Amino acid sequence: MAQAARPHRGLLSFLDTDGKAHPVENRFAAATLLIGVIAFITAHFPGLHLVSSWTGLVGIVTGLWGQLISATTGERFLLIIGLGAAGVGFYLGMAHGGLFGGVLG
Repeated sequence: MAQAARPHRGLLSFLDTDGKAHPVENRFAAATLLIGVIAFITAHFPGLHLVSSWTGLVGIVTGLWGQLISATTGERFLLIIGLGAAGVGFYLGMAHGGLFGGVLG
């Protein structure tokens, strides 16, 4: 019954399946998921290609770094979902106008 007495450690504590706290890894997973969702949603509007391409690129970088330092399966699950959404957002943003959108030329 030791697990019943374990205190609640935070909003993302369900990702700590090994019983240890991983605050940095959990924040990377949550940030990647949030950034990926933003990139995915904004990619469906061609006028927001700057937002979708840049957030997609940032989501890919944070997701890859998060995969490198992740400690539990739950973190990796959220990272993969976020990476997929960020990748779709990035590539659709690039197709709609790219990172600079005609500013350079």
